[in-house]
Amino acid sequence: MDLKEIMAVNLRRKRHDLKMTQEELAERAGLSARYVGAIERGDVSASVTVLGQIAEALGVRPADLLEQKVPKVRS
Repeated sequence: MDLKEIMAVNLRRKRHDLKMTQEELAERAGLSARYVGAIERGDVSASVTVLGQIAEALGVRPADLLEQKVPKVRS
């Protein structure tokens, strides 16, 4: 999985955890809802500036959106 896909998954997961719509996130981040949707689908790559805006709007560190989560293995 490349960084664009990792960010898409983490962004969507965090936004859902906060029960936030794409429109709400876009407004808080100063972006268009269409652009947020494209990032979540992995259609476009976000610049580091946009990464920072989204992270701030979600209340997380930018690195949190780029970290690949390792699935927990059940024993």
